[in-house]
Amino acid sequence: MPQFQTSGDNDDHNDADNIEVYDTTELYGEKGRFRVLQFSGEAIQGALDLDNPRRIVFEYPRAMIHLMEINEPFFEDVFVIGHGTGTIAGYFAERRFKIAEVNPQVVSYSRTHFGYTQDNVMIGDGRSLLEGEQDGTFDYILLDAFTAAGTPGHLISDEFFSLTRSKLHPRGAVIMNLMGKSDNDRLLNAIHTTVSGQFPYVEAFALPAEGAADIRNIIMVGSSRPVRYQSRHMAGFIRITLGQGHVIRD
Repeated sequence: MPQFQTSGDNDDHNDADNIEVYDTTELYGEKGRFRVLQFSGEAIQGALDLDNPRRIVFEYPRAMIHLMEINEPFFEDVFVIGHGTGTIAGYFAERRFKIAEVNPQVVSYSRTHFGYTQDNVMIGDGRSLLEGEQDGTFDYILLDAFTAAGTPGHLISDEFFSLTRSKLHPRGAVIMNLMGKSDNDRLLNAIHTTVSGQFPYVEAFALPAEGAADIRNIIMVGSSRPVRYQSRHMAGFIRITLGQGHVIRD
């Protein structure tokens, strides 16, 4: 598993841990030739199929792309918090994306090792950069940002979701990639309750796992209108019902 580079300053992702880029011949049980961007020694943030570079390897960006296409097919403007390897922005290269990434090394690696070519990434805290945008600008705001402890707290608070609502078009939506359990996850229940305080329609989707206590990707959508989706295009994600929790505040 040849490793290209590591970096010891990983800011919001975890300033004590490394970023790694490496090639491997197996990824989550699949054989092939893959290039991986990994944080914290274990959390994979992006992957490239070297034999089919246009393929989207992971399920969660495929599901997020479907949600974007079916709910607002002619969307134009998107704000993304968390760049990774730029998978979704690269897929929609003809649309207008603004991307916030706290770590410049992540952006550098996305260009040098994963073929990201667009000039639309801003370096800085995603919430702070979003605050500087004009109200009512975006069709979608995507959240895909992690530290070693999970999604940063200032990106899942009531104040943050109030900010996202103000920056979205009236028909826009916030779509989040989170990590957690599909059942009795206190933090996910709290995020769901907090989002519901700002958006009248909230849906959550999870990848199946062996047990309800297993940690997996959770996609959550907050919108001013009912959230549409087609199960066959959700890359294996299924709709889940989350419980009530506390409201997260700054």
